[in-house]
Amino acid sequence: MQDEPQFYNRDISWLQFNERVLQEAEDENVPLIERIRFLGIHSNNMDEFFRVRYSFIRRLKLSGEEHMDDYFEGYSAGELLRKLSEIVTNQQRRSQEIYDSLEKELRVHGIEMINETELTAKQSEFVKHFYKNVVAPALTNLMVSQTRNFPELKDRSIYLALRLIKGEDQQFSIIEIPYGVGGRFVVLPKYGKQYVMYLDDVLRHNLVSIFHAINYDTIEAHTVKITRDAELSLDDDVSKSFMEQVQKGLMNRKEGDLVRFVYDKAISDQTLQAFVNGLEVSALDTLIPGGRYHNKKDLMQFPNMGVEGLEYKRLPQISHPDLDIDRSIINVLKRKDVLLFTPYHEFSHVIRLLREAAIDPNVKEVKVTLYRLADESRIISALVNAAKNGKSVTVFIELQASFDESNNIKWTNKLRSEGIKVVSGVPGLKVHSKLTLIRRDEGGEKLADYCVIGTGNYHEGTAKSYTDYHLLTSDKRIAKEARKVFQFIESPYKQYKFKHLLVSPNGTRDGLYGLIDREIANAQEGKVAKFWLKINSVSDHGMIQKLYEASDAGVHVRMVVRGINCIDFADPKAKNIHAVSVIDRFLEHTRAFCFHNDGSSEYFISSADWMGRNLNRRVEVTVPIYDPSIQRQLRDHFDILWKDNTKSRVFNSDQSNEYRKINGPKTRAQLEMHEYVKKQLMKG
Repeated sequence: MQDEPQFYNRDISWLQFNERVLQEAEDENVPLIERIRFLGIHSNNMDEFFRVRYSFIRRLKLSGEEHMDDYFEGYSAGELLRKLSEIVTNQQRRSQEIYDSLEKELRVHGIEMINETELTAKQSEFVKHFYKNVVAPALTNLMVSQTRNFPELKDRSIYLALRLIKGEDQQFSIIEIPYGVGGRFVVLPKYGKQYVMYLDDVLRHNLVSIFHAINYDTIEAHTVKITRDAELSLDDDVSKSFMEQVQKGLMNRKEGDLVRFVYDKAISDQTLQAFVNGLEVSALDTLIPGGRYHNKKDLMQFPNMGVEGLEYKRLPQISHPDLDIDRSIINVLKRKDVLLFTPYHEFSHVIRLLREAAIDPNVKEVKVTLYRLADESRIISALVNAAKNGKSVTVFIELQASFDESNNIKWTNKLRSEGIKVVSGVPGLKVHSKLTLIRRDEGGEKLADYCVIGTGNYHEGTAKSYTDYHLLTSDKRIAKEARKVFQFIESPYKQYKFKHLLVSPNGTRDGLYGLIDREIANAQEGKVAKFWLKINSVSDHGMIQKLYEASDAGVHVRMVVRGINCIDFADPKAKNIHAVSVIDRFLEHTRAFCFHNDGSSEYFISSADWMGRNLNRRVEVTVPIYDPSIQRQLRDHFDILWKDNTKSRVFNSDQSNEYRKINGPKTRAQLEMHEYVKKQLMKG
């Protein structure tokens, strides 16, 4: 009997990814303010982990569901919760230690974080004035003893937990810190040094004013925060539209079960017990003692103080050499395919294509899938413009995009108000593919098709900080099948066959298995057999078993995996699999594969990770790259990443995040990538 395949636990692997983010905050070679912002990213990631994954495991534990060991890679739900809590507590401690050391380094550069006890008379006057005019009008102060029930605390907010003491008597109050009024950080007038203050401490400095109507001897103030289960539960009321079901689910999410309670470790036992009892914190919820300040995710917006060298030098975005501002993109695509590689290339080229389509009298139809959008989306503006110019515009917008549901409901209403046809979701599936189809009358019997197929969202904000590919093409083989994808989204009960695209949920897994099986057959025939993949996460057990099978047959596999990696590198079957993770200034988000195919290499880019949800429960598109020059670009991009010996960590058996050691000059892939793209522009 063959040994059962082994897998590394998905959730522990995700926390190891967040550990790599923490390493960036520790790295003295990273500019100081960027290190502070990496601490913010780490905290933001941790919030999402608790809202989604920890909550999910907790629900399974509460349900009494048994025999989940295979699902959790050998752990029971209870064992896994304990292990995750242990890792999280350790990371929280390290995060606080790093924060303390970064505060000291700020002082070296003339920037000082001060609290309410350290203000000069003039600073005190400024802070009181700022509180009175900016903060006080937005303040909500809940006296717990005066409320019928313990107040519902909101996810993602932070609160001051206050204890007011008069002799033997005490009462408690809760104040939500209103950092919507101007951010979490208050920059004080410069006086020799540059001083910065948390908004929390602005409130602490003004407690006398806040509680002027309460008779008390002493007052204690400590920050607390909670995390709630973010499951979006949709009811099956057939009388409600899908949008109404999502809206109701969002309202229910605000009252989701509490799964994490973080508090200032200096808080008194009385205040802590009052909150634990009032919030009904259970044994399955994680109580995490922290420092004076929580919601370190706000450090992502830590202000730039104008001190040179404390931030990364800006890498200017580069115009694609084939897409001059005065040149028609559609005319270019008639002749050749174009690969945009953001953020090195300008994402504005995609917007330009849509704007060109909006005013082109020969364009008859525009279709696009949208998953995440910027708050002020120029994509939406271009689509509205097209509709107003008489084009038939159809938008497939995913209402269940995690944590962007409200934003997508807003855009759905906007588009419908402009008379645009909106298809909002496919029952049982998420539309995660990144597709645009432009149909144009060029005098033939059929309309000519131009399309964009990519790895990332049509989001102007993330396009500046996420690496992504967007293939612009008029290749009939690809465009014809892109039309089929849109037909499938509108009529998911119909079956469509694809020869060129790999489309989830029905075709991606089998297509990838076939590509890997071909390499296995070549290895068995003594031929060179290898492939590489660049991806965000690999957790699907079936895909990993196929990787083990390939490795065991002698196929050499190279992988660049940003996040989750459930391959057990202690398994002998993984001997020919080598994987690294690159964490740097940009979030690695491209998904690309290359299969050697006995010397006739085949290249693909994809919207799908190798996770069960992408292969089985989403509409995803993997597109082949037929243009030899773009194939060469993809190969060069992967080679640059593979040579990184500055920001690259090796996946080993315990995923300990050891930096990769390669002899030779220091190579930092993302800087090398920018130089590569810049040279492309110079070549023209």
